[in-house]
Amino acid sequence: MWQLLPPAVLLLLASAGTQAEGLQKAVVSLHPQWDRLLERDNVTLRCQGAQAEGNGSTLWWHNGHLLPSQNSSHFIASASVNHSGEYTCQTSRSSLSDPVQLQVRAAWLVLQAARWRLREGERLELRCHSWREKPLRNVQFFQDGRGRRFSHRSNAFSVARASAAHSGSYFCRGLIGKLNVSSEAVAVLVEALATPRVSPGRLILLCLLPGLLFAAVSWLCCSVRRGLHSLSRNRTNDTVTWRKSLQDKQEQ
Repeated sequence: MWQLLPPAVLLLLASAGTQAEGLQKAVVSLHPQWDRLLERDNVTLRCQGAQAEGNGSTLWWHNGHLLPSQNSSHFIASASVNHSGEYTCQTSRSSLSDPVQLQVRAAWLVLQAARWRLREGERLELRCHSWREKPLRNVQFFQDGRGRRFSHRSNAFSVARASAAHSGSYFCRGLIGKLNVSSEAVAVLVEALATPRVSPGRLILLCLLPGLLFAAVSWLCCSVRRGLHSLSRNRTNDTVTWRKSLQDKQEQ
């Protein structure tokens, strides 16, 4: 088998094991972005990673099997169920990419999403895709069995700022001609934003802070009250002294 591979691929395979450590991972992206397809759809997988000068070859694997493609883009025309599975890639100056899962279904409809897992506040985008782009009417989107959206023509459903309440099992349904068809259900997960962790020392300080502030304000009020009382007493003594002095002068 190895004798059948081109010299450039053999060289890249030989250097991959020795150079992968410390290199950045390659990244696989899908174009269009959907990872769930129907038979006869087209999709392009692109590998992004650094290349050595004079060696622009890219290695592609499908379910662990090396593919003959050496280009940075791997095009799948008229996909079939056999194209389902994990795809990885590697360039001459990158380590092996994380796998990208591609699912090809033999069905009339498939539910597609920009991302199946997102964080609160991010946009949720769903699309009801028909086989060979057949005209689709009366499209409905369901979450956990409950209807979320109905449209006579539009096959898209989106939420500008998703929350944890939008997590659930989604599927879509519509009419292709007179045929009433539904997609498979797929799970969507919206993760709550992580709350910042507070150290025990800071937590104790936060608990004591109201009491410390109350004590400080009480002490300040008492100090002001004592000061005002002292000032008032001094004024009274000054008045009495002045009056006594004036009276003594008059008697003389």
